[in-house]
Amino acid sequence: MKIALDPHMHRHLSLEETCRLTAELGYEYIELSPRPDFLAWWTRPRVYPERVRSFKKAMKDHGVGLATLQPMYRWSSPYRDEWEMAMDNWKRTIEIAVEMECDLLVSEFGRGGSPERSTVDRDGIHTPEACENAFWRSMEVLVPMLEREGLTLSIEPHPEDWIETMEPAVDIIKTINSPSVKCSYIAPHSFFYGDDLAETIRMTRDVLVHARVADTFNHKASSQLRYIVNPPGSAARVHQHLDIGEGEIDWDVFFKTLHEIGFDGVFSSCVFAWEERAEDSSRFMREEIQRYIDKYWNS
Repeated sequence: MKIALDPHMHRHLSLEETCRLTAELGYEYIELSPRPDFLAWWTRPRVYPERVRSFKKAMKDHGVGLATLQPMYRWSSPYRDEWEMAMDNWKRTIEIAVEMECDLLVSEFGRGGSPERSTVDRDGIHTPEACENAFWRSMEVLVPMLEREGLTLSIEPHPEDWIETMEPAVDIIKTINSPSVKCSYIAPHSFFYGDDLAETIRMTRDVLVHARVADTFNHKASSQLRYIVNPPGSAARVHQHLDIGEGEIDWDVFFKTLHEIGFDGVFSSCVFAWEERAEDSSRFMREEIQRYIDKYWNS
């Protein structure tokens, strides 16, 4: 079991300072989400030999490891130029993962084409089936590379993605049928994944290797005024990334069910809401995750 920090709230720090702070906050691992000086959003990684050496040295000096890298590219775009650029970026990212000795990549199916969309245009609004077809083309390219390098890619359905719920996402991952493609469960997206927390987690049995931990409110609550979003009828995907206990996830169900299905992968703290108290939040999350691990795995 690895407990990692997503340092997005500390992104003003250099990679080297991020390693120092991660250790000071009590974490042994970093989950490196997109940042402009490493794996940038949507574009070519800003990575070169000197930066790799410096980052690896800082991790060694501070006694932390790299649990995951998170590449985000338009690999589900139905437009050939976007898709080809995404493949180039993915290939470079796989090289970087090998250089960094990080064997777990985490990503999303590829935002766009949400279920209620029916148009296709150049602004990133695509039909779900067009996005899925592009995704399968990506798998044909990337899976052999991942298998050859001994890497694992863990994918999650995301709100406003062409696939938002867990059951079809797991079906696709199992259909790929590769030891190099697995599943992520992002706790603050739980109320999009399905109506029953425990049942949804059980769907991921045998393919789950990565879980992000942060709280959220239930956007499906019965009161029509629970969330007020204008204009009326907006399809905005509302969720939060809060400290444990500040939302409505049943954390005993969450951790107990993960234990029941034999989860033994990466837990990452991914709170984004409290930049004014980022260090206190990160320390709190480290303690809470450990408390639940001790309760259900170490008791």
